[in-house]
Amino acid sequence: MHPPLLTKYVYQIRSRNGAVVDNLQISGRTEEEARAKLQQMYRHCEILNTRMLSPERLSSDSYKDVLSMITSDR
Repeated sequence: MHPPLLTKYVYQIRSRNGAVVDNLQISGRTEEEARAKLQQMYRHCEILNTRMLSPERLSSDSYKDVLSMITSDR
């Protein structure tokens, strides 16, 4: 069984003091989860732009999983 996928979301925001922050990357299983994390870190920010990077697997592969991937290619 594979672990759940995480997707990186890239934000451009304006903080509450007016500073623009570019290329702010936050991982989440869904966009709503990533947005909630963003709102916790930057309260009352304005989201100017959002884009999604490709999903990635969680790095929780066990030693046995990695070994089986290596030996199955032979």
